[in-house]
Amino acid sequence: MHPLYRQRRGGVLLHPTSLPGPLPRGQICHDAYRFIDFLQQAGITIWQMLPLGPTHADGSPYLALSAHAGNPELISLDWLQDRKLLDNPAQVTDFVQHRQQLEQAWKRFNRQRPRELFAAYEAFVAQQAHWLNDYSLFMAIRESQQHRAWTEWPPPLRDRETSALQRSRSELAERVEFQCFCQFIVSQQWRDLKQYANEHDVKLLGDIPIYVSLDSADVWAQRELFTLDSAGHPQQVAGVPPDYFSETGQLWGNPLYRWAVMQQDNFLWWRQRLQTQLALFDIVRIDHFRALRAFWAVPAGATTAMEGHWVEAPGDALLETLHESFPELPLVAEDLGMITEEVHALRKKFGLPGMKILQFAFDGDPNNHYLPHQHEFESLVYTGTHDNDTTLSWYRQLNEQSRRHVREYLGLSDDTTMPWPLIRSALASVSCLAIVPMQDLLGLGSEHRMNTPGTLEGNWQWRFDWEQLPVDLTQKLRHLLHLYGRL
Repeated sequence: MHPLYRQRRGGVLLHPTSLPGPLPRGQICHDAYRFIDFLQQAGITIWQMLPLGPTHADGSPYLALSAHAGNPELISLDWLQDRKLLDNPAQVTDFVQHRQQLEQAWKRFNRQRPRELFAAYEAFVAQQAHWLNDYSLFMAIRESQQHRAWTEWPPPLRDRETSALQRSRSELAERVEFQCFCQFIVSQQWRDLKQYANEHDVKLLGDIPIYVSLDSADVWAQRELFTLDSAGHPQQVAGVPPDYFSETGQLWGNPLYRWAVMQQDNFLWWRQRLQTQLALFDIVRIDHFRALRAFWAVPAGATTAMEGHWVEAPGDALLETLHESFPELPLVAEDLGMITEEVHALRKKFGLPGMKILQFAFDGDPNNHYLPHQHEFESLVYTGTHDNDTTLSWYRQLNEQSRRHVREYLGLSDDTTMPWPLIRSALASVSCLAIVPMQDLLGLGSEHRMNTPGTLEGNWQWRFDWEQLPVDLTQKLRHLLHLYGRL
């Protein structure tokens, strides 16, 4: 087991975009440092978040434009001002203005070339060349193509013909360099934030989506690793069969991996991907871990995920390779949904903790493995995840019989105190890590949920405000963490 799993800890789930701030989504700004201070004061030692990649227009962190890059929208302009790359920036209220400020900072950086920072920039570009070269060119071309997906680019660019790429790299040189600059800055800012968190006894728990977006630098640059036709269109796509969230399954649409091709170089793509993420986080969760044992393949063009079928994957060989490169294998397995004994065996073989969701526990079956008395130490327990409704709303939407069952199990005489009884139950669990979404700590309803699976509108937008924090929240959390041995 990774050292972080050897003692009981408490954590909070909050994506950085949910932090307060002047822009439509949160950033790596002073509020991020203030949040770490709040965690330390409360005795919380894990900050869990979602993937940090640059998003498409829908804002989903699970369909990023790169498996390696950071989201430039997270960049704090104050950090640039502190390093004299910006003068006192005007009040920025949207990401168009934010990007304009980044452009100004880049021009000054390029003109003045501050010695230490520029040396760090050159080192970053050289060290990250294995993904940054393709990503920066991809984003520059995408911008020149009115942000159309790469499958809609002129065939020479779509198919990466050498002469077309050389011409674009020359004609778009400034835009390529700007993309590199943005990646350097977001990397530097996140490095500083992680260092501050670790110095304050807070570890960062990240998230790796099992699949990548079709419209991404990764797929464009390495099409041979994905099940695509000659024009770059998927032949099969990812999804899951009918489950808790959808009666017809979930049709994600990501291209599937050509696992046999990936094995030829000993899973280099995965090793590089994990290396990038471990520079950002102390441990990372693999979303949809079960696809490493068998994945749901849906024919391209299908209207629902029900038309898919299971296909075996070489998860054992992949994890063996990753274990050789990263001996302590700092991973968490998201093992929710239709999980077989083979998936559990794969997880346990490599000492990876799974997940227990309390909102899934109360179906009346005393053998439900999400119930606290069924938990095991090698697991993370959650009241709910970013895909669940808030606990308060979940409880209110249960029928009376189910609410009565919850109250009886938790020893409640009434239901006026939710969600804290479920939070207390998570902290009391034998699971080594207990994670609570920030919405539950604030006692918020369904209008504050982060994501509703199977929907395209209104997701990934939730923010909290410091004024929402009860004055006794840190004291209350610290008391419970001490009471249940997680301090």
